[in-house]
Amino acid sequence: MHIENDKMNWKKKLMEYIPFNEQEEQDRKVMIDYLEKFPNIFTRENEFAHFTSSSWIVNSSHTKVLMIYHNIYDSWSWTGGHADGDQDLLHVAIKEAKEETGIQHIVPISNDIFSLEALCVNGHVKRGKYVSSHIHINVTYLLEAEESDMLAIKEDENSGVKWFPIEEVIAAVNEEWMHGIYDKLNKKLKNMGKTN
Repeated sequence: MHIENDKMNWKKKLMEYIPFNEQEEQDRKVMIDYLEKFPNIFTRENEFAHFTSSSWIVNSSHTKVLMIYHNIYDSWSWTGGHADGDQDLLHVAIKEAKEETGIQHIVPISNDIFSLEALCVNGHVKRGKYVSSHIHINVTYLLEAEESDMLAIKEDENSGVKWFPIEEVIAAVNEEWMHGIYDKLNKKLKNMGKTN
């Protein structure tokens, strides 16, 4: 019953979320549909689709983004990870951000959802085991971190942690299909009125 209540809360949050563009509108429909259809949508037991949480981490002036060099995707990327049963996706986003960057002083700019994405993950080997292609039902949060904090890689997941000026993010990313997502996040950030 507790799980069903949590799923209903998430359905309500998704229904109330105002999509930024057509991608978010379509992906939101998929997310709501999957919430209704799958009982184990918050765990990797669902090998077809499961919830994840990502972060767009910016500095205090909102002019830079903190990114990691992701080993599996072989690209600079945002931070994030699997819910693994934790339906507090903001908590997941902050925990993953700290683990993957080493940064300790990090706070949400808002507790609200910043962005929605349904992301395709190609089949790959992780920790010696093959993981089939699947969908990440992703909720993104906007976080702010201290640029002065020490950075540290998480060796089993990434091989670099670096602040990028907002305008240099897309050029640093090897995953072409993520260009549109990151560009959207930067546009949403600029719409908040703190960047040039």
